[in-house]
Amino acid sequence: MSNLGHQPLSPLDGRYRAATQELGEYFSEAALNRARVSVEIEWLITLCAEGVAGSTPLPAKTIESLRGVVKDFGEKEIAQIAATEAVTKHDVKAVEYFVRDVLASHKLESLSELVHFGCTSEDINNVSYALVTRDALKQVWLPAFDTVIARLTELAHSWRDAHMLAKTHGQPATPTTFGKELAVFAGRLARVRERITRVPYLAKFSGATGTFSAHVVAEPGVNWPIVSKNFVEGLGLTWNPLTTQIESHDATAELFGAISHANRILHNLATDIWTYISVGYLTQIPEPGATGSSTMPHKINPIRFENAEANLEISSSLLEGLAATLVTSRLQRDLTDSTTQRNIGVALGHSLLALTNLDKGLHEISLDERALMADLQANWEVLAEAIQTVMRAEIVRGNSSETDPYAIVKELTRGNAVDAETLAAFVHGLDISEAAKKRLAELTPEGYVGLASALVDYLD
Repeated sequence: MSNLGHQPLSPLDGRYRAATQELGEYFSEAALNRARVSVEIEWLITLCAEGVAGSTPLPAKTIESLRGVVKDFGEKEIAQIAATEAVTKHDVKAVEYFVRDVLASHKLESLSELVHFGCTSEDINNVSYALVTRDALKQVWLPAFDTVIARLTELAHSWRDAHMLAKTHGQPATPTTFGKELAVFAGRLARVRERITRVPYLAKFSGATGTFSAHVVAEPGVNWPIVSKNFVEGLGLTWNPLTTQIESHDATAELFGAISHANRILHNLATDIWTYISVGYLTQIPEPGATGSSTMPHKINPIRFENAEANLEISSSLLEGLAATLVTSRLQRDLTDSTTQRNIGVALGHSLLALTNLDKGLHEISLDERALMADLQANWEVLAEAIQTVMRAEIVRGNSSETDPYAIVKELTRGNAVDAETLAAFVHGLDISEAAKKRLAELTPEGYVGLASALVDYLD
């Protein structure tokens, strides 16, 4: 028998706990039960306000006291629900019995049968998951996401004039600026952020098969769809009137798809930064006391970006798996969604860990502009695009008798290393106007960046 005792199975609750523990306030079993208790209590308050079963609106002090149970929810309440569930073998029923006990402690036993009135477990669960997911994104994930966007934007502005050789297909291409390249990522992330924040948090509260059947039989005089709609919207969610026993999770799948898309963009950022470090464009700032390699003392490995890559891949796999599973259910209901949703926090946790590493990594790099300039000076052939384009324009203007400029420049440059002198001689011999020759003669790889620097302003 092992002497290790109880140890966390997931690295999110072990090695990486410091980076992800905030999500436990929303996605732990205790947090889920706290949300369930809140939904049950708010439903009871609503029923009394509607006078269901002859009840009367609860006094403001009573409402405040009942809501205080949620505010003060802690170890004692967690243990009580766990003990009850050990007997009921049903998590939501255990919460219902807990709320009944709360009413008894407030001398409200007469209202006990209004607890969970007309509800199926999914009424409580879908609302609870919508609430915790919304709040976790707003309070934890989005701030971390915004921090990375803000850092990218800062670096894009700082390095907007740092001219660099672009690479397409891994080969030298038309130059750009380092800031513009980072601005592309910041812009992509900003767009997907809008998608994430626009997704509604749908919820249903309509009974066993989404029909209000028991409600209507018990209290035929109540306009139950309006009561349900007001209840859901009062919690800051969007009411879904057309459901089976479960809320269909389509909006949830849309949300997870958008977050996964954000992960994929961040993964692209991590691999590009890693590559820039590899070719020497970026240098890493050593962390005092840190070790890069167990055997090679000189190394500073890009661990922040490699860690981010792996965790973004895990997160997207989980989010996409969750989305695929949640939108399907056998007929009215099965329990695949129940166990699946318990992993929402895990999926977001891996993304949050990646964001933490990316933010740290982006604060631990500096730009080697000498390396950028050396690469530009070694690749004069990238001016081929400019030369053949100017030649085309000259032909259209009637200033040139040249034919097929692309082929002419290709013969000189494709697969060949050319230098400033070679290109200058080539341009001098072209049949184009002197003004065009002058523009091309003054052109250098580091000066051939078009509007790259100005494009960074589109982030503002």
